[in-house]
Amino acid sequence: MTDQVPAHDMRIETGRGAIFVRVFWRETSLETAPAPIVLFHDSLGAVDLWRSFPQALAATTGRPMIAYDRLGFGRSDAFPGALPADFIAAEGHDTLPLLQKAFGLTRFIACGHSVGGGMAVETAGQYRESCLAVVTMGAQAFIEERTLDGIRVARSAFQQPEELARLARYHGDKARWVVDAWTETWLSPDFAGWTLDAALAQVACPLLAIHGDADEFGSDAHPGRIAEGRGRAVLLPGIGHNPHREAEAPTVALIADFLAGLDG
Repeated sequence: MTDQVPAHDMRIETGRGAIFVRVFWRETSLETAPAPIVLFHDSLGAVDLWRSFPQALAATTGRPMIAYDRLGFGRSDAFPGALPADFIAAEGHDTLPLLQKAFGLTRFIACGHSVGGGMAVETAGQYRESCLAVVTMGAQAFIEERTLDGIRVARSAFQQPEELARLARYHGDKARWVVDAWTETWLSPDFAGWTLDAALAQVACPLLAIHGDADEFGSDAHPGRIAEGRGRAVLLPGIGHNPHREAEAPTVALIADFLAGLDG
C-alpha cells in the first residue's frame, strides 16, 4: 500500500469509562486483514501524539494499526482514582481483551514506546499463543537512576503553567492527573523494585528493542536486557527518547524488516 491509510475512530466501553480508539486501515473491518499492530503509548502519550508514525508503519508493513488512548489519557474518559502500582501488567489484562472482542483479533503484534514498551512485553507474555511479535522503542526494563533523573526534571518543568497547558492540548482537564500518574508513580519508593524480568521470561515470540543512544530516560542497558537471549536490540546513534518521532523513517524501516518474515 502506497496511498495514505484511512483512519477510523471509535470508543470502547471498559466498565470504568470509555477509551478512544483509532484504527489505521483501508477498511472498517479487520476480519480479512493481516495481524494488526497494537500500539501502546508512553506515560504522557495519546493517539494524536503518535503523529504520522501509525500511518507510515501501516503503509510500509501492509498491516492495520490499532492505537488507543489508555483510560485517563487523551480522548478517553478519566481514570477512576490513582494509577495502581501494577498498571504496566494490568494493561494487557484489562484492555487487550476489549480490543480482541471489538475487532475479532486472534493474532496481533504488540508495539510500545517507553512505558508502553513495557506494556507490549507484558501483553506478549500474557498472550503467548496469539502475540506474533513484540517491538519496544525507548522502553525501560528496570528502575535506573538516569530514568528517575529525567522524570525529576520533567516534574519540575510541568510546574510551569505553560508546560501543563501544552500537555492539556492532548489530555484536556486530565493533564495534571497524567503528569502525576507518571512522575509520582515512578518516583515512589514502592515502585523502586519494578522490573520487566518476569514478563520477559514469558515472551515466546520474536522481539525487537529499538533505543536511542542519547535517550535521556534510559541507558542502553535497557534494550540489552529486553532483547537478551530472546531478540535483537538496535541502538540508534544521536537519537533520544522518541525514535518514532526523531527518526521515523529508519524506525519504520527497522520494524517493517523485522516483521517481514512473520506468518500472519
